[in-house]
Amino acid sequence: MAGSPHTTLAMAKKASGAAGRAKTRRPTGARDRAAAIGPTLARLYPDLEISLTYSNPLELLVATILSAQCTDERVNRVTPALFQRYPQAADYADSDPDELEQLIHSTGFFRNKAKNIRGMAQRLMAEHEGQVPDSMWWILT
Repeated sequence: MAGSPHTTLAMAKKASGAAGRAKTRRPTGARDRAAAIGPTLARLYPDLEISLTYSNPLELLVATILSAQCTDERVNRVTPALFQRYPQAADYADSDPDELEQLIHSTGFFRNKAKNIRGMAQRLMAEHEGQVPDSMWWILT
């Protein structure tokens, strides 16, 4: 009498010696994959520098949002006026959407980027008193 498919698979693994080996957890989601890849990239590219111009974590976060489908060179042309106009998260959170869109228009997808910048800033204000947390998890969610 044949066993169930699960029993047969377990017997085959045992016969091949696979049952005694430790299982390696494979990354399942994007965050898991990024966490697994990060150390390798850091080892392969130890002197990698960010080409976006910024002076604090908020500016880097805003510049990163702007860099989607846009060159870093273009972002670096837009950000000086943007960072001067909106120095704090509260300034972005309370910004006029039309004015923000006009300032970032040349980066492309400006309506979505403005919406995402304002939403990010509003969340920073609500959850972290306007400060960018050190947690990559927060930034990615």
